[in-house]
Amino acid sequence: MSEPLPPIVVDARRLLPPEPMERTLEALDELKPGQEVLLMIPRQPAPLFDMLRNNGYAYTVESQPDGVFHIHIRHAAG
Repeated sequence: MSEPLPPIVVDARRLLPPEPMERTLEALDELKPGQEVLLMIPRQPAPLFDMLRNNGYAYTVESQPDGVFHIHIRHAAG
């Protein structure tokens, strides 16, 4: 069995809109099956969540103690 692919990390903690969305969309274009994008951002990006759901992606959100959100994005199953 092969090793899982490392995530594509988008560190948007110090970026201003629309750059976090642009960089995330670029990362999604590179996403391979079984891989995920890890978006680190200081706020929950509600417009991104709608776009992900409408385009066949699944995501989970983890709130970090420092107030940063880690958004794990992958292709939706099925």
